[in-house]
Amino acid sequence: MPKQKTHRGAAKRLSVTKNGKIKRAQAYKSHILTKKPTKRTRNLRKAAYVASGEVKTMKKLIPYK
Repeated sequence: MPKQKTHRGAAKRLSVTKNGKIKRAQAYKSHILTKKPTKRTRNLRKAAYVASGEVKTMKKLIPYK
């Protein structure tokens, strides 16, 4: 069987933890930050995990990570 190709866009945005969870960055942190409270923007810096329903799909996109 041929090797699978990694989805390069997903590879740059996602990483796999030791426990097998997929880590991602939070959305809504790129622009129009003046109207968002400081507390909210600070909390958006923290990493988040991909939802359980999407994990199977994401693992197909990054098979060798």
